[in-house]
Amino acid sequence: MSINRSSLMIAVLAVLVLAFSSLAAPLRVGVTQIVEHPALDAARQGFIDRLAELGYEEGTDVVYDIQSAQGDFGTALTIAQKFAADGVDLVLAIATQAAQAAAQVLRDTPILITAVTDPVAAELVDSIERPGTNVTGTSDLTPVRAQLELLTMLAPSARRVGVIYNAGEVNSVVQVNLAKAAAADLGLEVVEATAANSSEVLSAAQSLVGRVDALYVPTDNTVVSAIESVVLVAERARLPLIAGEDLSVEQGALATVGIDYYQLGRQTADMALRVLQGENPAEMSIEYQNEINLVVNLSAAQRMGVTIPEDLLANAARVID
Repeated sequence: MSINRSSLMIAVLAVLVLAFSSLAAPLRVGVTQIVEHPALDAARQGFIDRLAELGYEEGTDVVYDIQSAQGDFGTALTIAQKFAADGVDLVLAIATQAAQAAAQVLRDTPILITAVTDPVAAELVDSIERPGTNVTGTSDLTPVRAQLELLTMLAPSARRVGVIYNAGEVNSVVQVNLAKAAAADLGLEVVEATAANSSEVLSAAQSLVGRVDALYVPTDNTVVSAIESVVLVAERARLPLIAGEDLSVEQGALATVGIDYYQLGRQTADMALRVLQGENPAEMSIEYQNEINLVVNLSAAQRMGVTIPEDLLANAARVID
C-alpha cells in the first residue's frame, strides 16, 4: 500500500499541533476580592463556573490565584503588585476598592471588574459607554428607589429610615445619595450611621434604635460582611430591615428587590471571553444586570413584627422560610 507523501506530512503536522496545544500554558487569572461575604463570593463562583462552560476548565485550561484583601486597601494594593510580578494574563477585581487597587498597579493587563456600583465615580473608567482604559466589566448598581418603595409597602407607617454604610466606600456613598433622593420623593427621612470597618457595624446599628422606624443596608461590603449584627439589632428592636441584595435576606434581612450576584459573575465571564478573543476593554461598555428579583424572608418578617402582603408574596421570585 502506498502512502501519499503530502498526506503523510499533513498527518504528522496535525499530530505535532495537537501535541503542542496540549502543552500550552494555561491561562493565568488573578482574582482580587476586597472582602469575603456571600454576595461577592457568589460573583466569583459565577465567573469561574461560566468560564468553565466556555471552555476554560479550572486547573487544566486556566489557573486562578484567588486573593482576599480582608477589607484593607493596602492589602489590595499588595495583591495587585503580586499579580503584576507574576505576569497574570487577566485580572478579575471584585468590588470597588479591589478594582481601584488593581487599576492603580496594573496598567496593561486586562482587568474585568464586577460588583462595582459606579465605575466612573470610582475613577476606573472614563465613561460607562467607552471605558477608555484597560478596565471593563459589570456594575452591581441596585434599584435603590425600588428597594425603598418596597420598604413603604412592608412598613407603611415608617417615616425615618436608618441607613448603615461605610462612608469610605465610593459605591456606598453613591447608593446613599440615591436613597436620599428617593426618600424625599417617598416622604421618608434618611438617618445615617457609618461604620469604618466590620467591627463597628453593631454599634452603628444600635445607635439607630429609638431614632428610626426601619433599617436599610445598601450593597456596602463593610456592612454586608457583618450583616448578622444588623439582623440581631433589627430583630431585638423589631425594625424592618431591607437589604440591597438577596444573600443578606438569606442571612436574616426582611426583603429586597435586587440583582443576582452569581449571575453577575457569569455575565462578567462572558465579557472576559470577548477580551480573550481580542476585543479591547477600552471599547467595551460597562454592563448592568437587567433582571431584578423580589426576595422575602418569612421568618425574619415574624421576628421583626412585619406582615407581608399576599400580593407581594405572590410576586416574589423567592420566599425564604
